[in-house]
Amino acid sequence: MIDLAIAWDWLAFAVRWTHVIVAIAWIGSSFYFIALDLGLRRDRELPPGVAGEEWQVHGGGFYHINKYMVAPQHMPEHLTWFKWESYSTWLSGAALLMIVYWAGAELYLIDPAKADLAVWQAIVISAGSLTVGWLVYDFLCRSGLGARPTLLMILLFILLVVMSWGYNQIFTGRASLLHLGAFTATIMSANVFFIIMPNQRIVVGDLKAGRTPDPKYGKIAKLRSTHNNYLTLPVIFLMLSNHYPLAFATEYAWVIAALVFLMGVTIRHFFNTHHGGGGEPWWTWAVTAIIFLVIVWLSWMGRADSAVDEDDRALTSAQQELVSATSYADAADIVRSRCSMCHAREPVWEGVNWAPKGVYLETDADIAAHANAIYLQAGVTHAMPPANITQISRQERATLADWYRTASTN
Repeated sequence: MIDLAIAWDWLAFAVRWTHVIVAIAWIGSSFYFIALDLGLRRDRELPPGVAGEEWQVHGGGFYHINKYMVAPQHMPEHLTWFKWESYSTWLSGAALLMIVYWAGAELYLIDPAKADLAVWQAIVISAGSLTVGWLVYDFLCRSGLGARPTLLMILLFILLVVMSWGYNQIFTGRASLLHLGAFTATIMSANVFFIIMPNQRIVVGDLKAGRTPDPKYGKIAKLRSTHNNYLTLPVIFLMLSNHYPLAFATEYAWVIAALVFLMGVTIRHFFNTHHGGGGEPWWTWAVTAIIFLVIVWLSWMGRADSAVDEDDRALTSAQQELVSATSYADAADIVRSRCSMCHAREPVWEGVNWAPKGVYLETDADIAAHANAIYLQAGVTHAMPPANITQISRQERATLADWYRTASTN
């Protein structure tokens, strides 16, 4: 029978795989339709109601696409909706947030040095912040700022910077960047669920009833869709950031996250301008490169103190049992001799400048906190060390696995 740790890890893998697949579908369709809309030709006589057309070639055939503004004269028999890509991305992302950061709150979410929260408190802040973010953003869009899109985008950026700073004051660096990504993705998906789709349903309902649709619904949906387009690339960066401690394990992680949103704007501006026939504003790549170099510099300047301090954080009862187990001394010796040369606050392995994923395995508190990962990565699998470069033996792997199984089931 597969033990709980292995089953839980496979569940996380399955949800993560699903999240990546549906996110690709959502991002792909979003990028495609923005490029299509910007590339529509309007320099010829078009049928009534058609605002632009485009010819495309793909897959051995040609496509002739017409865009109607606000809607065609009659409701087509077959209409394809694009919504489940967004919904599935958010739902799978929320499930992954619960599996990794809520269930693993004591390791991945809570940083007692910043805010000594109970698990339930951290989870309430995590979930509540996503809801509040959408409400604030939606209020701004529904106000008179909706008619001033540039000012609205500036205020949205300020909101994201404030949230980046706020998350970093409460959660671990890894969790703060991930939550900023979830915060932004919630706004994007809520745009689809609460604004874009309802507005499109109103237009379809008017067509079925023989009424002329009001063009305001299309304009509102287009504004929200444009926001989603510019927010996509930063969200991808933030979702990948948990793999790179240079991004999250630094004093200036919140500033790095803010600058990533600026890079997202410059990159999308290039492609949107290109697809819209406005040429290639190559200056945007120079700006992007400069911002990226600033991020690299900030990650170096804000690196954590390399001093090894015995973690005096109170261990949970489960972690205390792991450290108190009779086999712990042997397991700890293996970890320190085979793993901690890289997983240290000041790594000694040549070429490793920062602990992979920001995981430290030096003190008893470090080892207890990452016991599950040690069990999965080095006990029951050969994932660590890479290519078994420190030559950990089968017997040592068995010792690590036995220690975790025995201590965690007592």
